[in-house]
Amino acid sequence: MSNRIKISSGTKWEDIVGYSRAVRVGNRILVSGTTSIENDKIIGEGDYYMQTKTILQKIEKALNEAGSKIEDVVRTRMYVTDISKWQDVGKAHGEFFKGIKPVTSMIEVSAFIDQKMLVEIEAEAILDEKEYNL
Repeated sequence: MSNRIKISSGTKWEDIVGYSRAVRVGNRILVSGTTSIENDKIIGEGDYYMQTKTILQKIEKALNEAGSKIEDVVRTRMYVTDISKWQDVGKAHGEFFKGIKPVTSMIEVSAFIDQKMLVEIEAEAILDEKEYNL
């Protein structure tokens, strides 16, 4: 695909696993599962709210690099290791998306690669046809 733009987070895992933080094709931007790891350290260890907030900030940065913004998000998928903490995750998600209200899912999973990871989020954005330029 000639109009495929790959956004990197710069982590070693992208080359090892073979993925990009985000990919833009045309007016669609897909952001891969994102956690709160920064410089090999978990931000918000033990804190579902802080991990979610950190993740959404990272997603927003990837969207901006792809020529998009948080308001263009139409779907999120939230994966959590303890569904009883849904309110903490939902509070942070709501702070970012209160007026946008993308479709979303929150799914409990048994674990992530690092047991200190509590939340992972994916996002999809679609640019308005008028704003869409490659």
